[in-house]
Amino acid sequence: FGMFGIVALPILAFLKFIYSLVGNWGISIILLTVFIKAALFPLSQKSYRSMKGMQKLQPEIEKLMEKHGEDKEALNRDMMALWKEHGVNPLGGCLPMFLQMPIWFALYQTIYSSVDLYNAPLGMWIHDLSGPDPYYIFPVLLGFLMLGQSYFTPTAAGMDKTQANIMKYGMPLMFSGMMVSL
Repeated sequence: FGMFGIVALPILAFLKFIYSLVGNWGISIILLTVFIKAALFPLSQKSYRSMKGMQKLQPEIEKLMEKHGEDKEALNRDMMALWKEHGVNPLGGCLPMFLQMPIWFALYQTIYSSVDLYNAPLGMWIHDLSGPDPYYIFPVLLGFLMLGQSYFTPTAAGMDKTQANIMKYGMPLMFSGMMVSL
């Protein structure tokens, strides 16, 4: 499992435990993913709240940028005071996501490297979890779910319309394209 072994081995043990209850590796993976997402929900919620707070302060930050012009030191000082006044932490949106990344990488490594999943059927039309989706249903479903999720996710402060559209439409399309080959 590489450098994620510390996290991946407990995930694999939990996946095997779920499999012992359910008897299907595909359903076990889905349940494991739901469990991990639920366990990490407080971190995600904190990140979304912080991003929303930064988004609300964006008009005031723009006024400060106009006021101070090229004086970066005064701009930073006033922005820090504004964030402190409103109880917003600029790292509050990124830090919780950064803490989750090793867990998600370990989950991917566990699923990718687990010998138990080789030739294991999901059921329905997937007869081998280690092979690609023959009808590309899951990559398309991923794209639609990511698109739906983007409507509930706040845009980052300072993001212009082009960036927002790339994040909203381009990212689901790109990830769907990447998942076709997996």
